[in-house]
Formats: sequence, structure tokens, C-alpha cells
Amino acid sequence: MTVRATETPATAATARTTPPPHQVLLNPGPVNVHDRVRAALAYPDVCHREPEAAELLDAVRAKATAVCGGDERHTSVLLAGSGTAALEAVISSVVPEGGTLLVPHNGHYAERVASIAEAHRIPVRRLEFGWGQPIDLAAVDAALAEDATISHVGLVHHETSTGMLNPLAELGEIVARHDRSLIVDAISTLGAEPLDVVADHVDWCVGTANKCLEGLPGTSFVCAPRSSLDGLSEVRPRTYYLDLRAHHVAQDRDRAPLFTPAVQALYALDVALDLTLEETVAVRSRRYREHADRVRAHLARHGFEPLVPDGHRASSVTVFRLPDGVEYQHLHDRLKADGFVIYGCPPRLGRVCRIATMGQLTTDQISAFLAAFDAALDAPHPTGAATPSTSRA
Repeated sequence: MTVRATETPATAATARTTPPPHQVLLNPGPVNVHDRVRAALAYPDVCHREPEAAELLDAVRAKATAVCGGDERHTSVLLAGSGTAALEAVISSVVPEGGTLLVPHNGHYAERVASIAEAHRIPVRRLEFGWGQPIDLAAVDAALAEDATISHVGLVHHETSTGMLNPLAELGEIVARHDRSLIVDAISTLGAEPLDVVADHVDWCVGTANKCLEGLPGTSFVCAPRSSLDGLSEVRPRTYYLDLRAHHVAQDRDRAPLFTPAVQALYALDVALDLTLEETVAVRSRRYREHADRVRAHLARHGFEPLVPDGHRASSVTVFRLPDGVEYQHLHDRLKADGFVIYGCPPRLGRVCRIATMGQLTTDQISAFLAAFDAALDAPHPTGAATPSTSRA
């Protein structure tokens, strides 16, 4: 670390860790959370090998399973890490030697699914539909019919790179009819969109704390049938830390984490799951969609067009094409100065921005955001600012 001559290491560190002012997060995770969720971080310190930690693990696993629509045949496995950790744990652990992963590809996060598999030397077949384009279910059906090596299908339920909500129920029926296994990246849908692992034929459901479940970063999970998790004994582990079967055995048989979990984040997730189950997914989805409808209607009056057509949009994220004369970086910086954080998109999408309506947002905050948005458009702004690329969840 380089320290300027007028600073000591201590003062440099203090400046670097000064908390920012309160911000209204309109990015697709992490989100603004309920005060009860944040307060859970102040719970007493506990040892992760003590009975109280076991009770916490049991409670969070049961509630996560309930949110996914699982029944007595299902359970959830918790992991310390972002949603990508749980996604990699599934992909690297469940596809057998000789199996192939089919990936319906229409955005950045479908590419992530494929890239994780390839990193573990798992054969991948991409069905390319184009970013922001609907999945052709007939093409998935045909691919499964013609290629017997395909053992698993990896679907991103909500492509937050474009705001596209993919047809889970319809695709799940196709995969089940062909007797293949369905992996669903539900990182950006659990808590906000209809999803039922039983009705939708989801074999491996991946979720995370810090998006529509309105928890805090640090914990992710996998919901699956117990029989499928037990069956992983027949698949050779490809990883050590992310070996899904090893985590399942430790949590289910020994009632203890395999490695040190993010205990305080688990306390926060426990509270967040309580709030999700109390509100219900249907009510939360309606809350998100009402905020999204207000934002979409307001921006439309300024010439901002949603990238994805109506009928394919998720309730929690909208990607907008920027009209001529509006630059993302200027818009972002002006809004952040007023306390609102929006998000960029992958450069390949061109001149666009993302605005999320997930998390603990109020109608007053949306009103204030729209007023700040108008002020940002009215302020003189330069041209040529670069749009930052998407981050990895």
C-alpha cells in the first residue's frame, strides 16, 4: 500500500473505511434491507460448532426450502459465498462423467452457467438465442430428443443482464418429459417471482440471500430432493470447498457446517426469510412490479425504452435503452450524488442502463428517485462517458 507523505497508515485506513451516507439501492443486489434484518447482525457472537449454531442452520435450511416450494422430500444446503458459489457447487457436483450440460443461452448469466461447467471440464452445449431474446422451447425440446448425452439443463430464471424472465414452468415440463435433470439459477427470482421446485420440475434450485429475499450478502443455498443429494455419492467430486455432497452430509447428518459459515449473515437471512414468508412471494412480487410500473411509465415519457418487451420482463429489474443525448455515467453520478444508485450493463448491449426495484423500497423513495431522475436529465451533461460493464454476482 502506498501512503502519501502527509498520512500515516492509520489515517489512510480510516479515510478508506468511512461509511457512505444512506443510499437507496436501485441496482440488482445487494438491496436495501428491513431494519430487523440489519439488526440481526448485532446478535451475540457464537461458535459455529455449538448447539445454537446447529439450531440456526436447521431453521434457515427449513425456511429456504419452504420459499422454494419444497416439501418433506426436499432440503437445502447452505454455503458461505455469493450466489455464484452455490451455482458452482451444483454444476461441479451433479453432472456425472460422460454427462453434458445444455444451456439455453440468452444473456450474460447463461454464459456464466456455461463457463462454470467448462472450468470443471464438463461438456457444454449452448443453445444460442441472442441476448434479450426469448428462449425457443421447441429448440430445447429438439436438442434433448436428439442428444442422449445431455444429462442436465442449466436455466437462468431471470437474466438480470437484460431484465428477461425466462419460461421456467414450460421448460421444466419439457426437461421432465425427457427424464433429464433441471438446474435453475434462481438467484434473482427467489422471493419475487413464482417458483415451485415441485410443480416446475426443478431438481437443483440455486438461491442467494442478498437479492429478492432481502437478506445481506454472504450466504447462498441449494434446494434439492434429499434422494438427489444422497445420490451424489456416485459422482466423483471435482472441488474441495464446493463439494455439495460433503456440505449436505455435514449439515444433514452431523447438524454442523463443513467449514466456518457466515454466522452473522445467517442470522440476518433467518430474519429475512421470516419476513419473506410473512409477506408471501405473491405480495412481494406485486410490490416490486408496482414500483417497476411507475419507473417504466415515468422513463417512457423521457424516451427511455425497455430492452425487453412487455410479457417477458421480470418484476424486479428493467434495462432501458438510453435516448440520444443521455450518457449513463453522467446519469449515474448525478443520481448517486442525490443518494440513488443505478447500474450499468454489459457493453455489448450498447447504450443502456439498469434500474432495479427489488429490496425494501417505499413509494416515497420511488417518488424521490423519479424527481432526482428528472433533475439529472435537466442538468448539463457531457457526452462520451463510458458505460461500465456488469459485475459478477
